[in-house]
Amino acid sequence: MILRIEDLDGPRAVEGADREIVRDLEWLGLDWDNELTPEYYQSNRYDLYREAITQLEQEGHLFRCYCSRRALREAMSAPHGRAGLYPGTCRNLSREEWGDRAAEKDPALRLRVEPGTTVEFTDLIHGEKRVDLAEEVGDFIVARADGIPAYHLAVVLDDIAMGVTHVLRGDDLLEATPAQVRLIELFDGPRPLYAHVPIMLDENGKRMAKRFGAKPLGAYRDEGISPETIVGRLAYSINLISEDRPLTPTDLLPEFSLSPLL
Repeated sequence: MILRIEDLDGPRAVEGADREIVRDLEWLGLDWDNELTPEYYQSNRYDLYREAITQLEQEGHLFRCYCSRRALREAMSAPHGRAGLYPGTCRNLSREEWGDRAAEKDPALRLRVEPGTTVEFTDLIHGEKRVDLAEEVGDFIVARADGIPAYHLAVVLDDIAMGVTHVLRGDDLLEATPAQVRLIELFDGPRPLYAHVPIMLDENGKRMAKRFGAKPLGAYRDEGISPETIVGRLAYSINLISEDRPLTPTDLLPEFSLSPLL
């Protein structure tokens, strides 16, 4: 189990958030197999990401996209377009046209997805998946206009470099997986097994997140609630155990299975 701090977006990173994450995980009784040294912070891995972007450019997989967010929203919602997919506005611009547009806006870099490109992967919850990348994903961004590498690119390169064999995460990221699998193919990396599990919802069916006012884990700690109580409640909520009782993560190891989520 690897602990990695995904702090790509420097302007939005909150000072001390990494220490709070570590504190919460340790309080719950979780641990990991790596020492949290600087190379496990994505903000320290930009050289790796830039080198990979250069490789993709040299191999002809990328093109420059000068579209504004507003223009993209309008194009993606147009009746004649494919809803939610990049419409190909900048896909076939010449180098001369690049120069003309660069005077007005820095470009994002998109991966060129050719028609008929399909990817396949196994998800331990959702089963075998086969996706027509051109029809369901389209040309996707690998670097933003401000130079920040896209999440897709960074996690794929990190997973390859760190020898990740299994990825267990929320099923809100299931739709992101085909793009990541395509990048793994382009970098000749080993493909991990995926397990996309249901995310936690509040009483109104909305995703529990700070942006929606959900209480942070530290608030429960400050209220005097034990970590064992929280771990047991979570395990009970997904049917890992038959009754709501205090437990540690170590207590759950002998009984752990993805079967209750299938």
